Amino acid sequence: MLKPIVAEPDQCVAGQEERTFSVRWALGSLALAMLLSSLGTSIANVGLPTLAQAFNASFQQVQWVVIVYLLAITTLIVSVGRLGDIAGRRRLLLAGIVLFTLASGLSGMAPTLWLLIAARAAQGLGAAVMMALAMAFVGEIVPKARTGRAMGLLGTMSAIGTALGPSLGGVLIAAVGWQAIFLVNVPLGVGAFVLAHRHLPADIGRPNTKRAGFDSLGTLLLALTLSAYALAMTIGRGSFGPLNIALLAAAFLGAGLFVLAEAKVASPLIRLAMLRDPVLRAGLVSSLLVSTVIMATLVVGPFYLSRALGLEAALVGLVMSMGPVMSALSGVPAGRLVDRFGAPSMVKVGLMAMAAGAIALSVLPAISGIAGYIAAIAILTPGYALFQAANNTAVMMDVQPDQRGVISGMLNLSRNLGLMSGASVMGAVFALASGAIDIATARPEAIATGMQITFAVAALLIAAALAIVAGGRAQTAASQS
Repeated sequence: MLKPIVAEPDQCVAGQEERTFSVRWALGSLALAMLLSSLGTSIANVGLPTLAQAFNASFQQVQWVVIVYLLAITTLIVSVGRLGDIAGRRRLLLAGIVLFTLASGLSGMAPTLWLLIAARAAQGLGAAVMMALAMAFVGEIVPKARTGRAMGLLGTMSAIGTALGPSLGGVLIAAVGWQAIFLVNVPLGVGAFVLAHRHLPADIGRPNTKRAGFDSLGTLLLALTLSAYALAMTIGRGSFGPLNIALLAAAFLGAGLFVLAEAKVASPLIRLAMLRDPVLRAGLVSSLLVSTVIMATLVVGPFYLSRALGLEAALVGLVMSMGPVMSALSGVPAGRLVDRFGAPSMVKVGLMAMAAGAIALSVLPAISGIAGYIAAIAILTPGYALFQAANNTAVMMDVQPDQRGVISGMLNLSRNLGLMSGASVMGAVFALASGAIDIATARPEAIATGMQITFAVAALLIAAALAIVAGGRAQTAASQS
């Protein structure tokens, strides 16, 4: 009698171990892509003074090396996410890595400032692809039970890139020259491409998405709208003049035209009906508010540490690096907590920790100086890491496969808009609360007062985010009952 063919236990275990090994390498390629995109921002900031000397240019000119990179990411991240949903995420991610790597090499060899700025725009487009599709890929390669850990890992790598940029950039400029801060991305990009090419799953043909067209009009309107808003928030270095107001008005007009266009096209870039989902809506708004608060620490912190506490520049840099370092260290543990206790509850816990950290920043530094500042940051940043992992998991968990790219792009966009808005709005709150015409020459007492009021406002923003999240969950529960 013939016996049925049954795989030996050792073969089953070997197959499972091989699949786990492949998933780990695939996740590693996504993590490296996130590291590169965040490193591309932070490493360039430290090189601006050197670039001004090398190209005999003003600060206003060389700052476009940073602005154009952020502008490309902000304006295109939703569109490239949607394009990945239509054309295939694997092939687009590989193309994005190649573009980022080639643009990094071109940036390092640029003979003129304007060629460097053009190369940085291309690099920003590559970064937009990597950021949008790395998060979208998690749903394809990681089981739902481990989604939180994967999101926590991506958040960790983003924080590491942010924290590593200034110190690595300083070392490379001193040892090799400004070219090295761009060329260092080339071998890392090659490594990310090899890993992604070997281990990411092939694109699966989806009949519905194959028939879907790309919304060119919506893409153009959204890009113009976001460009106007981003420039309104960045031009003038915090002061709002007639040009900023005109750009902001253009952004609001563009947003209105975008909504009208999306309601009429057959295959919209963003399906407006998606925004009726209370979980998605709450996730996007709370991400924007939370990012606004995080930017407040980067805008206000250096002034407080140097002007109010009298720290030297080196020590200010060291203290400021504590936030990204703590965020990096807490990213993966935060993801484990999300998987164990569930994303909805961990979103609330993360927001409550952030509220406590904002209140602590408003109170503790005035009592115990630098120790109080570090203690408050040690509460705020792990709360932020937990919120990010939980919120991204909550939003992306049940998204349809053909919408993962665009939803991931929207999440990244809400974060970027919050960071840009925070730099302008929270900077204005700080200046107003300090009562000083020029913050750089304000008295220490005025700076301390500004710090207290700014983070009291930040705590209110976090409370608003918590209320929005709770309201979204209540709406979801009511609709399901």
